[in-house]
Amino acid sequence: MSIYDVFVINRAGSLIYDYSTKTEIPKIEKTFSFPLDLVLEVIDQKAVVVFGARDRIQLRYSVSAVNSRPVRQCRFTVVTEDGSETEHNVMEFLGNAANFPVDLSFSPPTVTQNEKIILSSTFHSLFAIAAQLSPMPKSSGIEVLETNQFRLHCFQSVTGVKFVVVASLNANQNLDALLRKIYELYADFALKNPFYSIDMPIRCERFDDAMVALLSKADSTAPLLTV
Repeated sequence: MSIYDVFVINRAGSLIYDYSTKTEIPKIEKTFSFPLDLVLEVIDQKAVVVFGARDRIQLRYSVSAVNSRPVRQCRFTVVTEDGSETEHNVMEFLGNAANFPVDLSFSPPTVTQNEKIILSSTFHSLFAIAAQLSPMPKSSGIEVLETNQFRLHCFQSVTGVKFVVVASLNANQNLDALLRKIYELYADFALKNPFYSIDMPIRCERFDDAMVALLSKADSTAPLLTV
């Protein structure tokens, strides 16, 4: 799917809705010899690649299995010949030449809900800074942000609520039109809901269903989006 994520950020910069369409990326498995040609570092109790990206193993990918044994909190177990299990630390295990060759599985990084909240607040601040730095008066904030991996489009309503779409570089949809359609869903299913309080998290099954239908249609139709 060319649409990765949708975020709705309230006037204070708090995340009130997010939807991810990303499917699970398959793990990457590879056999390594000693010494390991990747630099790993323990971050958030995970053995994370910080240097030496290669063979589709990118920076921030973490070791998810060692010799097909799952890794949890940088530790994994090995079954010995007598049937008992011994626990190993990933970093210590990979530092011992006697354990090679070794089969390693790597998983791409994931963004937790807390990280999404922090990133939303940060984007809200950057949006305001961009508007203040503009040499022209009454300038909008960040509307498009592009990297070598994705594009981010933002639409801010007249009340200050931000609607953000993160899409792939080859997305052929009219993302500005898509953002306005999302705003219409917000107006129809959130603002018109008598039980919804402004700026509070959106928890509405009909809004979720409409979002899924909209994004599915947007991903399979022509650049000009009509609903």
